[in-house]
Amino acid sequence: MNYLADELNTLLDGTVAGRLLSPLGRRLYFPKGIIAQSAEAKQGAHQANATIGMAYHQGTPLILSAIRDQVPSLKPEEAVAYAPTAGIPAVRQVWKGRILQRNPSLRPENMSLPVVVPGLTAGISYMADLFVGEGNSILLSSPCWDNYELIFQERRRGALQEIPFFGSPGGLDMSALKNALERAAQTGTVRLIFNFPNNPSGYSPTIAEAEALLACIRDVAQAGADVLALCDDAYFGLFYEADCMKESLFSGLAQAHERILAIKIDGPTKEDYVWGFRMGFITFGSQGLQENHYEGLVKKLMGAIRSSVSCANTPAQYLLLKSLEDERTSAEKEQYHTLLQRRYQQVKQFLDEHPAHPRLWPLPFNSGYFMSFRCMGISAEALRQELLAKHGIGTISFGETYLRVAFASIEEEQIPEVYQVIYDAARDLGSGT
Repeated sequence: MNYLADELNTLLDGTVAGRLLSPLGRRLYFPKGIIAQSAEAKQGAHQANATIGMAYHQGTPLILSAIRDQVPSLKPEEAVAYAPTAGIPAVRQVWKGRILQRNPSLRPENMSLPVVVPGLTAGISYMADLFVGEGNSILLSSPCWDNYELIFQERRRGALQEIPFFGSPGGLDMSALKNALERAAQTGTVRLIFNFPNNPSGYSPTIAEAEALLACIRDVAQAGADVLALCDDAYFGLFYEADCMKESLFSGLAQAHERILAIKIDGPTKEDYVWGFRMGFITFGSQGLQENHYEGLVKKLMGAIRSSVSCANTPAQYLLLKSLEDERTSAEKEQYHTLLQRRYQQVKQFLDEHPAHPRLWPLPFNSGYFMSFRCMGISAEALRQELLAKHGIGTISFGETYLRVAFASIEEEQIPEVYQVIYDAARDLGSGT
């Protein structure tokens, strides 16, 4: 094993992070190669910097006129230069401040400086690299985002343990969650991922449910299990009901117990309506970690980034920074949130006016971009195909059981008609007509 990996492992040994590292995670390190040496030269090479593989003229990166004309607000170094492996320092600092602002119970000393990654999907995959080895079980919701299977099971050969998240008549199935945590804790290690607001259901825990979840996880940690808690916060902030937990579970988990390693995976993709930026953040948090431990974890993450994409998109980082500093952004985001909330309310109104469908049971939803139906006695995939082929309506099936409808992408005035077609098609499919 490389001596730099050994040094990081020695630093992390004895902590929850060190115990949770996968074999690959233990091998990862950030090399003292081109990137590290270039960073040193940037500070000290006053006469000439002949390190990085970029072309300069009179101290400025070369840039094509066609590109410069498209991004006139960006300097050449903001538009076409490489970003540091962990991200633009100012962007990392601003995002940390934003996390603290939106999660007021979180203390700064219980979190690392966020690291920029090329999208939330990449961030989840990097965390699988660091902490999920072959055969390791990871708990996740049923239903869940279909990409988890590719990331954790196919890429890392982990073992998915799906938990039926939702009970009846609505809300989280706290009994199922508690039982799954306690069973996993018997092995001495619990790995789990929470995705709130949830994809595909569009559900976030209530304040009471979030407190109960935190208590369950704290209990298994106090009983001696190490806990890896991944918080996939892709849709964070898009809450539509007063009783939704408005803070990320990361806030409580990062401060709950020294045996809990919480990791926040978030970014502007959905929150700031920049889906194609492919930019996310990874933030570590644990009561049992100090600043030097966070630095060690960040270096291992930098090794994962360096060995895959090298760094995240530079112009996206600067554009995000400029948007967060723009005085128009806050009001526009509030306007967009209101637009989505009105669509959510239209869906709720339709469901209230059309209760007890014989083939469709709506899963609880209160946030995010989606809601989903559990299909009873019919195939969700067959319904999806029927809606697309005969009615020109696109939806997503999750296996044979769940149909996801993204109300965020439907105009408000279209919602009653679209949902009526879905209801009628499901009823006809169930009756064989």
